[in-house]
Amino acid sequence: MKLSGKRPRNLGVREGRLAPCPNKPNCVSSLSGAGEGSSIEDNPQHVHPFRFVGDPLAVIPRLRQIVESWPRATVVTADERYLHAEFESRLLGFVDDVEFYVMPDQGTIHVRSAARLGYSDFGVNRARIEELRERFES
Repeated sequence: MKLSGKRPRNLGVREGRLAPCPNKPNCVSSLSGAGEGSSIEDNPQHVHPFRFVGDPLAVIPRLRQIVESWPRATVVTADERYLHAEFESRLLGFVDDVEFYVMPDQGTIHVRSAARLGYSDFGVNRARIEELRERFES
């Protein structure tokens, strides 16, 4: 049995932003409204964006390489500033949508990771983003 759900229609970049998180604790985003010095206590859906230096055109290929090395992860869409991937859980096949949006002028990569189904994800999306950040920065 797979509990993948339908791919959300609100994915992608619209008006220079990724979609906001729904009012559920199964989504994290760097565009959730918390400031750089904020903590997750201030906004539990907030994660800090990734940072990069150097060629912005090298960012998405690097992220793609990291995502494709992850078990049960599939890149759905990628261009020079945006990447959307699906991460499937080992048990029951739950799918989370992970997005990256490169802001070259700021040296920033905005991120969003959201479960398609359910209410809580027990911190899975936050943990994944932080592990992706660690792999990207190493």
